[in-house]
Amino acid sequence: MIEFDFETLRQIGLTPQLASQLAFLPPAAPGSCLMRITEVQRDLLQVHDGVAEHTARALPALVNLLQEQGTGLAVGDWVVVAPHAHGEWWIAQQLPPFTHLARRANDGRRQPLASNIDTALLVMGLDHDYNLRRMERYLALVQASGVMGVVVLTKADIGDAVEARMAEVHQRLPRSIPAYAVNALAPETLDELAPWLAPGQTLVLLGSSGAGKSTLTNTLSGSASQMTGDVRRGDGRGRHTTTARSLHLCPSGVCIIDTPGLRTWRPDADEESLAATFEDIEALAGHCYFRDCQHEDEPGCAVRGVVPDDRLLNYHKLLREVRRSQQTPLERKALQAKWKVIGKAGKARSNEKRRF
Repeated sequence: MIEFDFETLRQIGLTPQLASQLAFLPPAAPGSCLMRITEVQRDLLQVHDGVAEHTARALPALVNLLQEQGTGLAVGDWVVVAPHAHGEWWIAQQLPPFTHLARRANDGRRQPLASNIDTALLVMGLDHDYNLRRMERYLALVQASGVMGVVVLTKADIGDAVEARMAEVHQRLPRSIPAYAVNALAPETLDELAPWLAPGQTLVLLGSSGAGKSTLTNTLSGSASQMTGDVRRGDGRGRHTTTARSLHLCPSGVCIIDTPGLRTWRPDADEESLAATFEDIEALAGHCYFRDCQHEDEPGCAVRGVVPDDRLLNYHKLLREVRRSQQTPLERKALQAKWKVIGKAGKARSNEKRRF
């Protein structure tokens, strides 16, 4: 029997949809409780029962099962936790998440970021951090997971060319994506982002170091639980004050997951979800002369010359990464061997030319 109080757990994001999945889980050990993961630190996890936090570990059987499925536990997961001797808690089961954010490592492995997310606040500073190609990557990441993305441009009080950059964001990104320019320190930010702060909702903040995620978390949660720091003068980059993903409870009843700055990463997406991020390219592609036009050097392309070169370049780069992430290890090795042969052949031709 799994013990839980719905009204108590609803304050940290439990929904009837998630609670209904308990009926399909295997029988649990006596005294088992439903809790939510609020922080992951290697093999130690923090879980919340709606009243207080506890430290827990995942049972090896569960870890192995999730690894076989190509995933793992993440902040925001709902789990069944069983008590053991000496006051220890062990995570025995996971409720299948209704949304799950992950990224792909260079070797194609999936790395969990957060689970059961309603909205992703995509945070980018209006200073040296401003980079629309990176924002397109954020959108590809969240849309592939079925999560609503909201662009939040911070440092509106000290940023450069705020109005021009906001116009560029609206022009370049899909029209369905809301975008705001805010001062993350100002209380007015709560009013501007109010549509996404309803009780029971769970938000995740994604962005690079120094973008203002921790500052925004503190403002939205009405606390100073997240340490913040200045950016470097030379390039405006942050110093990674947030070192682990963590879930914070707000007075309004919304849950916010803050994350460390994302450096290099690949979206866990397919070609169809990537097309949603670049809907302008997909719409124009229907007018290309060739149905399989790659928008590179084919005649009759309706995309080149209309879509900005930088955006088209980013689309091609993301498309290559998505295709690479979907390859099996054998396919990846075969492709590496193919390019190795091509490289050797090119080097041999070059050496042959030098002889003459």
